[in-house]
Parts: sequence; C-alpha cells; structure tokens
Amino acid sequence: MDVGYRVAVVGATGAVGQQMLKFLEEREFPVREIIPLSSARSAGNQITFMGKQVEIQEAKPESFTGVDIALFSAGGNISKQLAPEAVKRGAVVIDNTSAYRMDTNVPLVVPEVNPDAIRRHNGIIANPNCSTIQMVAALKPLVDKYGLERIIVSTYQAVSGAGMEAMQELEAQSEAWVRGDDVQAQYLPVGKAEKHYQMAFNVIPQVDMGQENNFTFEEMKMIQETKKILEDESIRVAATCVRVPVMRGHSESVYVELKSDYDLAEVRSLLHQTDGIIVQDNIIEQEYPMPLDATDRTEVFVGRLRRDLDYPRGLHLWVVSDNLLKGAATNSIQIAETLVSQGL
Repeated sequence: MDVGYRVAVVGATGAVGQQMLKFLEEREFPVREIIPLSSARSAGNQITFMGKQVEIQEAKPESFTGVDIALFSAGGNISKQLAPEAVKRGAVVIDNTSAYRMDTNVPLVVPEVNPDAIRRHNGIIANPNCSTIQMVAALKPLVDKYGLERIIVSTYQAVSGAGMEAMQELEAQSEAWVRGDDVQAQYLPVGKAEKHYQMAFNVIPQVDMGQENNFTFEEMKMIQETKKILEDESIRVAATCVRVPVMRGHSESVYVELKSDYDLAEVRSLLHQTDGIIVQDNIIEQEYPMPLDATDRTEVFVGRLRRDLDYPRGLHLWVVSDNLLKGAATNSIQIAETLVSQGL
C-alpha cells in the first residue's frame, strides 16, 4: 500500500507556489505524488521536487482526479473556478486567495491560533491574508490571557505581496533611478488600477483596490478576517495598509487595548514562550525585528513592546514576518500538516 498523499499545487510557478513546493519538501510532508499545476503557458515546463523532474500541467477540473490535498495560490478567480471542482473530485482544498475567506461555511485558519476550526471544513480551508496571519499569531497569547477590545494597525508591506512582477519592477526602477533614467511603473499599487506609481524610493498608501468606505480591500480583509479568526465580532479593528520598497517581509505597527491590565514583563514572557514567536525587544541596545532578518524565516518576530502613555491597558507592538512564508506558503503547509495530524 502506498504511503502518503497526492498533492496538487495550483500556481506552482508563482512566488508563493514555489515556496509551497519548497516547504512540502523541507518539512518532509508525506507526499506520494506531487502535481504542479499552472496556466496553459507554463504547462510542459518542469520543476524539481525531491530530486526528480516533474512536468507542470495546465490546471483543469480533471487535473484533480485522485488528488488528496490541493494547495491553491493562483488568484481568486482561479480558486472560484477550480476549488469546487477539486472538492467534487475528493480533494481537500487549502486556498491562499481571498476567494473563500469570509465564506461562513469555510474555516479561516492560522494553526497556532485556531486549529480546531479545521474540523468544520466542508472541503475548503482558507488561508488568511498575509498581514492578518502575522498579527493574530502575535496577539493570540495576549487575547487568551487578557482579552482584547481594540486593534489599530498600520502595515509596511513588501512588494512581494503583489507578485513576482512587482518585485522585478522594484528592482528595475531602483536601477533606473540610480542611473538617472526614466522610471517605468506598471504594477503598483494595483496592477488592474488605472494609475501606477513608482515604488522605488517611495511609499504608497494603498494596498489593493479602494472601497466605497475609503478603506482599501486589503484593510477590509484585515478587519474582517481578524474578527473571524478570533471568533469575536465585538473587537474593534482599524487598519491602514501601506506598500514600501522592501522585497520581502511585512512589518506592522500594532496598537491594542486589552480587557484587563497587564504586566509588560509578563507580556514579553508570554510571547517568548509561544511557539513560532521570536521576541527581539531592547530599544536601548537597538534590538528589534526588521524585514531583512525575517526573510526566509518561518517565525513571527515581535518587538518594540511598550505600554501606552495615556491609556493604561494600551499596548504597542512591532510585528515582522516573511509574507511569502508564514504569511502564505508556510501557513498553508501547516494547515495541511494539522489536517493530517487530526485525521481530517
């Protein structure tokens, strides 16, 4: 009898898809057969997995026949089209897009925060937004200990969150700027938007499309997803999401108001004892998390811990994580690992 699972990766040639394949291999997930899926233009190319060359196939409904677990990271429209087809053919889908995150029938999961939610799946499990994942992972031990009333978060998001084209554009813009050449902009803040702005040596206060309430879609994702993951609609959440000229690693300035008073040393200790959290918190010695240090790391880094000067139950944190790893690929693989460990 064969041991392991037939695993499909939809979007295998993308930045997150490549990381998914890498972590399936590095974390020794029990893969019996890997099925890399992508668009028609990438079909026929090959990837290397576990030392073997594997041909990329075009993602179609019939691609999921016999698949046990399907990891999706190819855009919301693809997920909406093909995820139900995968489920229909017996696969459990772990979707890294926003397509199903707010669906009441789909659990939204960060394994360190709400692993039991996986048990409620009906074939699809949603991976939260990258910015949401690192924030709730950092806040979970505080929520459990003190309760939570309010979150105000400002993000400093890397261009890799917008895809490989945005990363390549930042590099090209930086080189052009240094040479004194004209800087071309085609992808940021949003590829499908009417206007595009230079990212190199700039800060753009827009991540994803603007909404009628003057928040962006990214900001609304953080607000709504946080309440769903923590299962508490009473938490007040406000977000401002900003794109910065960093390749990888999202940073967040997080202010929270807790329900009960806290001891700052105890907060630091709680975070230090939490799996997947690394505390770097000594402003005197200039020790704090930065994107360069978090790149290629799966942990969430927390620092700049301080009590608010005007509100006694207010707490400030600085949270950094690699958005392609814990913010996307790693969390997806951790969901798959939890799925298997729970026998689901």
